[in-house]
Amino acid sequence: MRKTARYSALAAAGLLALSSLTACANDAASTTAGSGGGGGKGEHVKIMVGGLDKVIYLPAMLTQRLGYFEDAGLDVELLSEPAGVQAETALVSGQVQGAVGFYDHTLDLQTKGKAVESVVQFSHAPGEVEIVSAKRAGDITSPKDFKGRKLGVTGLGSSTDFLTKYLAVKNGVKVSEFTPVAVGAGPTFVSALQQGAIDGGMTTDPTVATVMEKNLGKVLIDMRTPEGSQKALGGPYPSSSLYMQTDWVNGHKDTVQKLANAFVKTLRWMSGHSASEIAAKMPADYSQGNQTLYAGAIESTLPMFTEDGVMPENGPETVEKVLKAFNPNIKNADVDLSKTYTTEFVKKATG
Repeated sequence: MRKTARYSALAAAGLLALSSLTACANDAASTTAGSGGGGGKGEHVKIMVGGLDKVIYLPAMLTQRLGYFEDAGLDVELLSEPAGVQAETALVSGQVQGAVGFYDHTLDLQTKGKAVESVVQFSHAPGEVEIVSAKRAGDITSPKDFKGRKLGVTGLGSSTDFLTKYLAVKNGVKVSEFTPVAVGAGPTFVSALQQGAIDGGMTTDPTVATVMEKNLGKVLIDMRTPEGSQKALGGPYPSSSLYMQTDWVNGHKDTVQKLANAFVKTLRWMSGHSASEIAAKMPADYSQGNQTLYAGAIESTLPMFTEDGVMPENGPETVEKVLKAFNPNIKNADVDLSKTYTTEFVKKATG
């Protein structure tokens, strides 16, 4: 009973911290560039991000901070949810017109009868890191040791959940032999690791940088670079992207082109600037009082980003292979990968 009570208290504290972080991100989104509430100039578009302060989704807020949405003639409202799976839910329910999250959701949704496609591919690597608690570092030296462990993910059904299951299955551990625990990211992930609620978990920067600074864990698998993706997953793994419902894309091509123009302009800007310069453009609260640590987190993750928003060659095939390894819906389905993404808009992007 003590353990249950302690974990309940942890969860409550974590939820409060996560709510505060999300509220800060939403406040930043609604005030940056003088829009966010439908009062700006241009067509109003709502985009849900699976964690605005996560470095893997940095192009969303950076595009707004640079003024590129406004330059493209759009009034973009950025909203935030702690996990990509919640951004997906907001999209398919019609609450928003776009979602910034992992490309793999488009495959999963196709098996559920939902036509969704990536229109701007931000990355060619997951940007994710599997961290092991410092207390368990001697016991967990590879995914083969996941059996019987509690492993943190942002949310059940999220991309961190997908990738954790793949790493387990690839290394001989059944999905039923370990326990995924939804702990979000940022303070809630750090707290769960610190209190022993999880033995390890998958997360991104700046959470990774915070864990390392506090000496709470060690890196087991690093997928922040194309090389790390190749080693862990066997190929490029397109992850963070802007994805939208196909019907909406087909009915609003001019708007989608403007979004592609803005995002590709940002990706090109990122490729020509340092991590410190990028960090300086972001909302002050994203650094949590440590600008040096935040810039370092961005630098560690920068290799995952594309420079043109184009889907990497063989990327969709790698994602399908990963999902088929553990997801029965996709394993037994004939997924049409050509319908899960389009390069029509990024290849015509200006800027």
